[in-house]
Amino acid sequence: MTKNNRQLSKNARPLPPTKPKNADVREREFLTPAEVKALKKAALNATRHGFRDWLLITMIYRHAFRVSELTGLSWSQIDFRKKTLEVKRIKNGDGSVHYLEQDEIDALKRLQEEYPENEFVFCSQRQGPLTPRTVHYIIAKAGELAGLELSVHPHMLRHSKGFQLAKRGEDTRTIQAYLGHKNIQHTAKYTQVDPKKFKGLGKD
Repeated sequence: MTKNNRQLSKNARPLPPTKPKNADVREREFLTPAEVKALKKAALNATRHGFRDWLLITMIYRHAFRVSELTGLSWSQIDFRKKTLEVKRIKNGDGSVHYLEQDEIDALKRLQEEYPENEFVFCSQRQGPLTPRTVHYIIAKAGELAGLELSVHPHMLRHSKGFQLAKRGEDTRTIQAYLGHKNIQHTAKYTQVDPKKFKGLGKD
């Protein structure tokens, strides 16, 4: 090794630690419906912004939002008269129109009254849109307050919706369209066949 190489090696900064795989940190990457309910309840009572955070979690789960899709959600995407929500997907995903349940409509109208004159649905006290980092914090904190054993992050709610729809018996194409997957292979993980369904298939 030359003198210059030895000097570069001596002054080189250590590499940052490798991020562990999600599978090594958590036993699963989704929540059960009961856990989602507990998460929402914890968020509701966590801070003075509890109502906003409860609705935020509700909509991430129901509409399988990615964090950036949620933080970019504007009032122009919501049609109260038609009870619809225009979902704009990122990562080249296919957008779609989702229907809003009545409790969502009531909650959104209340939120609009509490945070008036803002382009974005979910905004901070300073009236700007929430940042993805803030959403991560809100959900992680709610998971702790709910006493969930898993370390919770927002994308788990998207996965949770996929598994919930599959368990409800929705076909793969419907789930693909609802989640906005460009490639159906990304949807297949939610619809893996339960081996119990194989029972009796071998009969003549």
